[in-house]
Amino acid sequence: MLTPTDPHAYAAAIAPVIDAVHVNLHAATRRPGALGLLNDLRFTLPLRTLTRRDLAAVHRYGDDREESIREHVRRGELADDDGTLRLTERGLDLVHRLYETHAAVAGRIWRDHDVETLAALAGRVLGKAMAEPGDALAVMAPPYEPEGAPAGLLLFNRLAALRYARADAHAAAWQAAGMTAAEVVALEPGPLRERIEAGTNRRAAVPYEAFSEPERETLYTGLLALV
Repeated sequence: MLTPTDPHAYAAAIAPVIDAVHVNLHAATRRPGALGLLNDLRFTLPLRTLTRRDLAAVHRYGDDREESIREHVRRGELADDDGTLRLTERGLDLVHRLYETHAAVAGRIWRDHDVETLAALAGRVLGKAMAEPGDALAVMAPPYEPEGAPAGLLLFNRLAALRYARADAHAAAWQAAGMTAAEVVALEPGPLRERIEAGTNRRAAVPYEAFSEPERETLYTGLLALV
């Protein structure tokens, strides 16, 4: 499969590959959804507190996380200080154990791939995206990277954070079309959806535009090989 050379087409092509790499490693840990919200925020909460407004930006399509928050608070993994969430020592220990699991699985299933190069490229893309972050990426990046973290873990969490750059690009595209979150969720296939997707790809391409074609090809084909 040839790597798209047009940046907009490249952004469209690499997005599902990033999603697949992220989802596949989650599935390989054999604990899908076990930690709920803490799993989703594993690379954010160790670095910074989050407000309900922050979570609303991340879950802009209306995911209700209150039940999960209450459960984590009940178990002593999160503290809720007048609406501001912070990770407790028990919660941080849980994140570190989760990181150990992800690192071990990544080391096993990706052992025959140049994960170091892919992690470095993903980090550069994420850095470019963070130069002008949207609402969700501003909450979710940069990711928590403990000292000595192996390349597989770095790649996994950098890709996880990078997904929010495209989510922001998509939100900006449907907002520019005068739509609400509920309206775009219900939008049927057709010219309007195609225009929104084109606008999404145009915005999502920006972090990749500073890369050379060989770099984009290395990232795309390298990630595709992990799927």
